[in-house]
Amino acid sequence: MSQIAPFPSQLGLFPRFIAKQPASLALKEKVMSLSGDSFDIKLVNGQPIFQVKGETFSLSNRQHFCDMAGNELFTIRKKLVALHTTYYAEDPNGNVIFEVKSKFHIGGTKMICTFKSQSGKDESLMVKGNFFDTTADITDEATGKPVARIDRKFFNAREIFTGQDTYAVTIAPNVDMAVIAAMCICMDDKKEQGKS
Repeated sequence: MSQIAPFPSQLGLFPRFIAKQPASLALKEKVMSLSGDSFDIKLVNGQPIFQVKGETFSLSNRQHFCDMAGNELFTIRKKLVALHTTYYAEDPNGNVIFEVKSKFHIGGTKMICTFKSQSGKDESLMVKGNFFDTTADITDEATGKPVARIDRKFFNAREIFTGQDTYAVTIAPNVDMAVIAAMCICMDDKKEQGKS
């Protein structure tokens, strides 16, 4: 995977998960289970970094995003009533910490993630993907600088037969790996919703 230049300042919500050097993650959807959509998230060297546990029979598609010690960082939920597909994340105290909203875009996926960074600055990240959702770029909306690139691996035989998806994500230094992984999960959920 090609590397992305460091972002000029720290961008994100979780200082301990800010990439200190170029980082590559592998997000692998778990086999469908009663617990809903769940993911294993590892660095490409195989080191586990996050776990995402789907909640059984949740109307808002709750997914609990945890570190490897099992500490919940946030819960991703889908807004039930919204003009465009919208996801939001709540911290363990129930405070909304970021929102990912779908935008109309001919020929692919476009979503905007908004949050207030640790420094108190309003941030906006845009993800744009191609028609078949095989790749997507995430950029800082204000500057246009790239912060991550998503590559979906389509032709894995196991994925074809099980319906599981695998994503590889390259993240720029100074960017929050948890926020980028959450954006990928929202994009995957939106793609799955479009199939039904």
